[in-house]
Amino acid sequence: MTLRTGNTLAAACLAVFGSLTFASLEAAGNERHERGIEVMDHLSGGAGQPVLEALREDYPFLAEGITQYALGDVWGRNELDDRTRQLAVIAAFAAQGNLQYMKVHAGYALRLGVTREELKEVVYLTTVTAGFPRAIDAAQALREVPDPVSR
Repeated sequence: MTLRTGNTLAAACLAVFGSLTFASLEAAGNERHERGIEVMDHLSGGAGQPVLEALREDYPFLAEGITQYALGDVWGRNELDDRTRQLAVIAAFAAQGNLQYMKVHAGYALRLGVTREELKEVVYLTTVTAGFPRAIDAAQALREVPDPVSR
């Protein structure tokens, strides 16, 4: 009898507090999503991110993870200013040889006021951290990044 009463009490607690927990998690997820969308709009100047939107179709969970965690939680922090954050991520992508993402962020950086001379300095630093081949690839990729469109 005690086991049955205990199970009933546990089920009642789960019904009351579980729904609050799920509601809280959903609200937190919505806040993170909204913050992620705000970050994306800020970085892209409202142009969105075509790669992320394409992911939403086939991989909605992955796209939402990027929106909530990468953009909302990490990029949404205030400890670094936009320019510093962009230069750091460009350096990381250049060192990894991840040129597609480096070009996307170089475009964001230019839109946010980073100069081409500053981007060149990141490429020069890449020779020390990742070697000349990665720096040469990064330099060639940066030539493909268009100047930001004035709005």
